[in-house]
Amino acid sequence: MTTILQLNNSVFGDNGQSSQLADEFVAKRLEAEPNVRVIRRDLAAEPVDHLNGERFKAALTSPEERSPAQAREAALADTLIEELQAADEVVIAAPTYNFNVASTLKAWFDHVARAGTTFRYTENGPQGLLTGKTAYVFVTSGGQYAGTDLDFQKPYIQHFLGFLGIGNVHFVRAEGLAMGEQTSQAALTEAGEAMQKLAA
Repeated sequence: MTTILQLNNSVFGDNGQSSQLADEFVAKRLEAEPNVRVIRRDLAAEPVDHLNGERFKAALTSPEERSPAQAREAALADTLIEELQAADEVVIAAPTYNFNVASTLKAWFDHVARAGTTFRYTENGPQGLLTGKTAYVFVTSGGQYAGTDLDFQKPYIQHFLGFLGIGNVHFVRAEGLAMGEQTSQAALTEAGEAMQKLAA
């Protein structure tokens, strides 16, 4: 059975364009493969706490050596990592806020990047431990940044996922959504067509 981990991040909830693209993609995957298991997290509606010193230290402490307080601090990160480890596919709805990812997604990244669990350092540099997975990232933005020096989001997401060992990453972009009705509709139509091809 294929397991999909879906991460939505729009402050507009299910009405966000990135959420709609991700939701439609997952719906198409379910049509094609009914036995797919979906783990869905709306990180905007239920945000992950940002890292602090106590959480970071707890996460780095082996489970058998954690104090009760550390076990409580590490519990959420443990769950998030287990969900990611179980997933065959990761679907990320990634609206662009102030040129980069939503802080909710960044917080999730910070929790699932755990040395010795999702990656490790070797004498040849870091090695991702989450190989064999595929990621689909739906990027939406009010402006148009692809191919420019202001495109911070795609390189960051691609590098982070690759750091964890997820090298097979597909991006679908809908840009210029605040640049008038014609530009917006054209971008959404193009993104929808790209999404359909990936889902098939």
